[in-house]
Amino acid sequence: MTDREYFKMTALQYIIQDLTRKIKAFESDEKYIKMKAQHIKEIRALESEIKKLKRDLSKAHIEIVSVRKNWSEIFDDLEKEHKQEIEQKDREIEKLKNKNLEMARQRDAALDKLRDSKKSEYQAKSELEEAKEKIKELNIRINKDYTNSSKPSSQSPNHKAIPNGRVKSGKKPGGQKGHDHHPRKAPENVTETVYIDATEEMINNPDLRPTRKEIVKYLIRCRLVIEVTKYVTPVYRNRKNGSRVHAPFPANLKDEINYDGTVKACAFLLKDTCNVSVGKTQNYLREISGGKLNLSAGMISNLTKEFSDKTEKERNDIYLDLYTSPVMHADFTFGRVNGITGTVLICANENGAVLYQSKEKKGDEGVKGSPLEFYEGTTISDHESALIKHGSRHQECMVHVRRYLISSIENEKNLTWNHKMKEWVDESIPYRNRVTDGLEEENSEKDTELLNRYDEIIKLAEKEYNYEPPEDSFRDGYNLFRRMKEDKDDYVLFLINKSISPNNNIAERYARVYKRKNIQAMCFRSKEGVKSFCNSLSIIETLKNNGENLFIAVTDRFNKTAEV
Repeated sequence: MTDREYFKMTALQYIIQDLTRKIKAFESDEKYIKMKAQHIKEIRALESEIKKLKRDLSKAHIEIVSVRKNWSEIFDDLEKEHKQEIEQKDREIEKLKNKNLEMARQRDAALDKLRDSKKSEYQAKSELEEAKEKIKELNIRINKDYTNSSKPSSQSPNHKAIPNGRVKSGKKPGGQKGHDHHPRKAPENVTETVYIDATEEMINNPDLRPTRKEIVKYLIRCRLVIEVTKYVTPVYRNRKNGSRVHAPFPANLKDEINYDGTVKACAFLLKDTCNVSVGKTQNYLREISGGKLNLSAGMISNLTKEFSDKTEKERNDIYLDLYTSPVMHADFTFGRVNGITGTVLICANENGAVLYQSKEKKGDEGVKGSPLEFYEGTTISDHESALIKHGSRHQECMVHVRRYLISSIENEKNLTWNHKMKEWVDESIPYRNRVTDGLEEENSEKDTELLNRYDEIIKLAEKEYNYEPPEDSFRDGYNLFRRMKEDKDDYVLFLINKSISPNNNIAERYARVYKRKNIQAMCFRSKEGVKSFCNSLSIIETLKNNGENLFIAVTDRFNKTAEV
């Protein structure tokens, strides 16, 4: 056996011995009695401690109640004070809220007032700008006249004298020194000759000798001679049926009183070429004939339609002449027809053919049925959109272009291209006219220089408009620049082909003839009346251009039967 095992065994034995001794103590009740006495002692000590603790607890309870009561009173006071403070703060907060609301209201009112003020100021500025633009636009419209637009001079009241476009020679008016005298042509149908003898003083004066020369002067009188031819034929009665028969009268004798072409031509020309009213024509013929020629107003009014019916074939020939001509001038003009605006298309060539056609409106519908509709030659017009699209080539009226340039100069003062282009036009047209009149030989270098300068001016215009865009109140100058850039050939054709006129003055002059009749003399009451007048005017103007005696030519046409 080892030492460890020995010591372990010895300890165990000691424990067993101790436990055995304790058991014997309990078996003898001695230990139990000691433990009971000890327990009772401990219980008494605990009961004494419990009583003491109860007394302390009671005292503590009393103190707690007292403290609670005191605390409750303090809390109530504090709560009351706190409540008063809160009410005071609430009143202050409410007051601050009301003050804040009042300030916010005042701020909003001030902002609204400021906003309204700014709005009013902005509105006032906007209205001022609009008024300025409107005034500028109205000034541009007011300043438009025959010098800077296509507006005719007749619509510009109290206008200044229209300048003469011819170059001044610097010579005095009248016959020039060294020129032959051009007396008036002596009349051939002398009906009476009056000889004036020399006076007695001339005969008896020894210093005077006859020269065998004579001075002749003529006095021409005019009077209206009325010739009336009376046609008489016997009347026969049929014994079987009672009918009456007579020899036929000439074809032009339809009524009891008939007028031949001379009377009709006289009344017709007074009314439709001299623009004399129907009533004044009637009175004039009655008075100049001493009351022998008394035409009715209805007959005078119907002469235009009668002349139109008798000249239909001639108008067809004019139509064909215009259609086959290499160059055609065309223009629209306006007039009133029974209170409504009417349109007339004028087509003309440089050979003297003129055709007036009444249309309901201008544009493509106005071109239908005219020589221009299927025309293949060169047209000259003033930039009417419906006219420039017809023909193989087109020449713009440079007179109108010059007016538009003047308008651009007046309203676009910061630009320079319009001044240069006007100078170009003023130089190009006289040069072309001198060449066609034989006063100057055609110069290819001059032509090239003018065409190149045209391109340079267009580039200058594009640069200026890019830097300073056109204003909405005036875009005529910019629109002209765009047209001259995109359609250059329409503006320089008169330089390329000298036989083409640079202006549309031919059609413009014929348009004035219609306007004088429609505006100055009368107002048409029906479309048929306008159509008949246009038909008649086509023949009259063509006869004038052909150099025919107008009275004789019109008389011959009235004496014809109506063409079918």
